[in-house]
Amino acid sequence: MAVTFAKQKKKQKYLILAFAAIMIVTLVVLWQGFLSKMIIPAPISSPQVVPPREIEINEEILKSEFLKNAQAFEEVPLLEGEGGRENPFLPY
Repeated sequence: MAVTFAKQKKKQKYLILAFAAIMIVTLVVLWQGFLSKMIIPAPISSPQVVPPREIEINEEILKSEFLKNAQAFEEVPLLEGEGGRENPFLPY
C-alpha cells in the first residue's frame, strides 16, 4: 500500500510541531536551570568569621596499660629471587 503525498505532508507537519515543542521545552528547562542563576546575582552578605577551636590532647591515653603492652609488627623481609617481569605491560 503506497503512502500518498498528502499523508506524508501531514506526517511531516506533526514531526515539525513535535520537534518545535521539544526545543521549546528544552530552552525553558535550560533557562530555568542555568541561565536564570547566572543572570540574577546572589545577594552579597558579610562573611562570617569563625573563631578557631582550641585543640586539646589527652596525654593520659598515651600512658595507658594497653599501649604499654602493645607489641610492634614484625618487619617483612624483602622478596628473594626474581621480582617479576622486566616489562609488566607486555602480554604473555
